[in-house]
Amino acid sequence: MIKAKAKLTAKWQITLPAVVRERLGLRVGDTLEFVEEPDGTWRIRRRAGEGPFDRYIGFLQDLAGRDPDEIVREIRGHDPC
Repeated sequence: MIKAKAKLTAKWQITLPAVVRERLGLRVGDTLEFVEEPDGTWRIRRRAGEGPFDRYIGFLQDLAGRDPDEIVREIRGHDPC
């Protein structure tokens, strides 16, 4: 088991020790997640890269269960035919 320490600055920032960066495979620009476990401990993990459509997950949740054709008709307005 590897242990590492980091000191919190006045701006609430830390520098991750090199051993942690290496073990997590971190690169500049990577995103970290802080996960609280049921026992109160915290885990830090590298978040997998986000895809271009990830921000839309759940975007249409309020339309769940509705007929897709009905939704399209609603979006397009009245049928011109």
